[in-house]
Amino acid sequence: METAEPGTGDYRTDPRLPPITAAGARDAVGYLSLLEVLDLTPRGQAAGQLAADLARRTPAE
Repeated sequence: METAEPGTGDYRTDPRLPPITAAGARDAVGYLSLLEVLDLTPRGQAAGQLAADLARRTPAE
């Protein structure tokens, strides 16, 4: 059995996006819910499931 060398790598230098705000998350839930209503394919259903998951993780005001 071979043993791996300790992991080495570089840190990212490109700028990262800021974390999503609670207001931004609520907007995203609204858009995903609308997409679920408008798209009757499995993609629409997946958007609804994602909206429900994001809504559960979004803090209340």
